[in-house]
Amino acid sequence: QVQVVESGGTLVQAGGSLRLSCAASGRTDSTYTMGWFRQAPGKEREFVAVITWNGVSTHYADSVKGRFTISIDLAKNTVYLQMNKLKPEDTATYYCALRYGSTWYSSGSEYDYWGQGTQVTVSS
Repeated sequence: QVQVVESGGTLVQAGGSLRLSCAASGRTDSTYTMGWFRQAPGKEREFVAVITWNGVSTHYADSVKGRFTISIDLAKNTVYLQMNKLKPEDTATYYCALRYGSTWYSSGSEYDYWGQGTQVTVSS
């Protein structure tokens, strides 16, 4: 079993930056993939970014490519999402999710462990 806890969400102005954190605890001695997803009010959950446990492979949604960067600190079992040039349309609850294995997926249904979410609001 593993637990994931997100933090770092807040209110920020458009054009600003924010870094989200996702700390994993429990069974983190296996290979795993961690992804960030987001859900805005009235919209479906969407994929944002994903990273493999060793940081070798990263993938991004087209909507955030070039603005967001996902990274991992293995010593802390923590994944970060650095968000730059934020736009009002980035406003959403951001969720971190983990799945065991080294294959990454953009579908949230492939992930077994989810955090409670952290709210990001970008004002125009």
